[in-house]
Amino acid sequence: MKLLDKTSNPAFTNYFFGDDSDDSKTMTVFGIFKKSILSILIIIIISIGVWKLYSDGTNIKWYSIGGMLAAIIISIIISVRQHWAHILVPLYAIAKGFFLGGMSAYAHKHFPNLPYQAIGITMITFLIMLILYQTRIIVVTKKLKSVIITAATSIFVIYIISWVLSFFGIKVFIWGTSWPAIIFNILAAIFASLSLLLDFDYIERHKNKSAKYKEWLATWGLLVTLVWLYAEILRLMRKLAIRF
Repeated sequence: MKLLDKTSNPAFTNYFFGDDSDDSKTMTVFGIFKKSILSILIIIIISIGVWKLYSDGTNIKWYSIGGMLAAIIISIIISVRQHWAHILVPLYAIAKGFFLGGMSAYAHKHFPNLPYQAIGITMITFLIMLILYQTRIIVVTKKLKSVIITAATSIFVIYIISWVLSFFGIKVFIWGTSWPAIIFNILAAIFASLSLLLDFDYIERHKNKSAKYKEWLATWGLLVTLVWLYAEILRLMRKLAIRF
């Protein structure tokens, strides 16, 4: 498989979306839409529950950390047991609900209404990227794919390294409010947005071809990108609020 046939989102790879399907039914855009709405509702409900716990004085630190770790583990399992996606993707949504609920509650405490603004910007960004893709104002070429994949991979590697270093008390610049940290967040948000273009392109090229169950995998891919985009926007807005 060529690297350029993959997106920066780990869910959208030829490993998951082979054209050889033994199923009589195939993946459809409407099917992905329904599953995506269901998964987003799960994330919202869990996030509201965690937020309520935090408002009542409960320490939700481990809810958030546990959700993040659970999401990572579930993602790994999905990558090797794709036929379990119909069970694992809802569990992934629950895990992300705990993670985003904690992250949003902390942000709201120090900067009221900031999470709501971040959600709004995320939704607007999604719609803008969808329009740009559908109208072909931005054409997803091999060169564009290569740039986005390289940048997104580099960003994820930096996050992983900085997370590991934090266990040893080493604070990496990306978590601060310096201009380099803000610029890094801006770049991360931009490439998270561009990753949506690759996701749209991959779905379009594989709709009505791949097996029906892979709608859950496509849903997982969209969730990964949307959660990443929301997290980057929220972090960026928080840093700007602190600095200014």
